[in-house]
Amino acid sequence: MAAVRVEEVLAAAEEQEAEKRRSVVVEKELELEFDLGNLLALDRNPPPAAALRGAGPRREALLRALARDNTQLLVAQLWELPAERAGGAGGPLVARLPEPTFRLPREKPAPRPRPPTRWEQFARLKGIRRRKKTSLVWDEQAKEWRRRWGYKRAGGDPARAWLAEVPENADPEEDQFARLRREKRERVARNEFNRLRNLARAHRAGTAVPAAPLHPTGHQSREELSHVSRVARVSTASLGRFQPRLPKESAEPPSRSGGKKRRFEPLLGNLAAERSRQLEMLRDINSKKPVLDITRAVNKQMRQEEAEAAAAKGKKKQSQRGKRGRRQ
Repeated sequence: MAAVRVEEVLAAAEEQEAEKRRSVVVEKELELEFDLGNLLALDRNPPPAAALRGAGPRREALLRALARDNTQLLVAQLWELPAERAGGAGGPLVARLPEPTFRLPREKPAPRPRPPTRWEQFARLKGIRRRKKTSLVWDEQAKEWRRRWGYKRAGGDPARAWLAEVPENADPEEDQFARLRREKRERVARNEFNRLRNLARAHRAGTAVPAAPLHPTGHQSREELSHVSRVARVSTASLGRFQPRLPKESAEPPSRSGGKKRRFEPLLGNLAAERSRQLEMLRDINSKKPVLDITRAVNKQMRQEEAEAAAAKGKKKQSQRGKRGRRQ
């Protein structure tokens, strides 16, 4: 067994004690500048230039030690701030940070102010201020707070009230209750008309219109049953890919829109087919004879014949109407 010198043991103990003190006490030539509001510490001490040259483990160790010392000094400053218990006596200890002194830079430029609309310009010119109405109002008849609009609103339905106010310019012989009921029916009809008009406008614009609900009935056709089954299949998260199929159903799962899924040619694969398509396209471009579209030509001829037949029929009716007038 090798003998251990007393000097080595004492040196090791002193080194361990110094390491413990270094974990709490940090000495700097120049004092750091702290901004505790932003948790920021500025170190003005110049680092050793020789140790920072190049990239290696020595440089990484120096940077880690420098960051550790500065963080220790910042934490020591935080412990000197007034602290309090959050959430009662058993809560965590939190420090009250002062107002920040440094203005940190932004990552992106500040957003530009939005230009005012025409209504905002008019309201500013006339001094109109926007006031938000509360959804609840006090109902004197029920003696409670009720909604301003909708079901069980304050004041109730005026058509069902036991007393109706007669306007000054109204006919005294007119039934005011009947007038209120008629106005309500007109409002309901006008709202329904606006709803249908909005649906028609959305359908013309190509936007999605909510489909009619699928209610089971006793007499459903084959098309309705297939539509219901397709909607039920694609209503899952996988669009029916893992749902069991019917005996005569296609293997490919249907799409939400009900149409066929587009298929594209692979980028790498049959080079001969790709070469033939490119050569055929180049041949059509270089050929002086235009390509004849048979379907388009036939449709154009049919429209022209229908237009000539309609014009001849109109001339015949006009001539017969003229003869009848001369006879009279």
